[in-house]
Amino acid sequence: MKIYKINDKRAFMPLLLLGDEQESMIEKYIDRSEIFVLDDCGIKGEITVCNNGGGVLEIKNIAVYPQFQKRGYGKALINFVAEKFKNDFSELLAGTGDSPLTLPFYEKCGFVKVHTVKNFFTENYTAPIIEGGVVLKDMVYLKKSL
Repeated sequence: MKIYKINDKRAFMPLLLLGDEQESMIEKYIDRSEIFVLDDCGIKGEITVCNNGGGVLEIKNIAVYPQFQKRGYGKALINFVAEKFKNDFSELLAGTGDSPLTLPFYEKCGFVKVHTVKNFFTENYTAPIIEGGVVLKDMVYLKKSL
């Protein structure tokens, strides 16, 4: 298994759209981000991070192809980023929907909830996002100390 940075970010748009369902939202951060892909006999997933300043690195997008989920690839991507950037940043931030699928994943990776942005998804996305049978409304931010 290898994880490495990619330069042709838009070539991975189909994978990015698994983690963030609206291309216009991805366009808001793609140019200022770094994207790393996990290759294990083929690309399995990606993580996109941005420097927010003040010692904060934010996960803007993380996605693993559905057929490869629940195999530790997402956690491996987070661990890679945490290790790679631990000397340059003090915390890793992640924003996600209030979903029964994603919140437990982040919590298992050592993140804790810090705040919520009310109605983020309903105000910023053109179509409802449904995850785990839940229509996402609020953005939940979590952090992990590095």
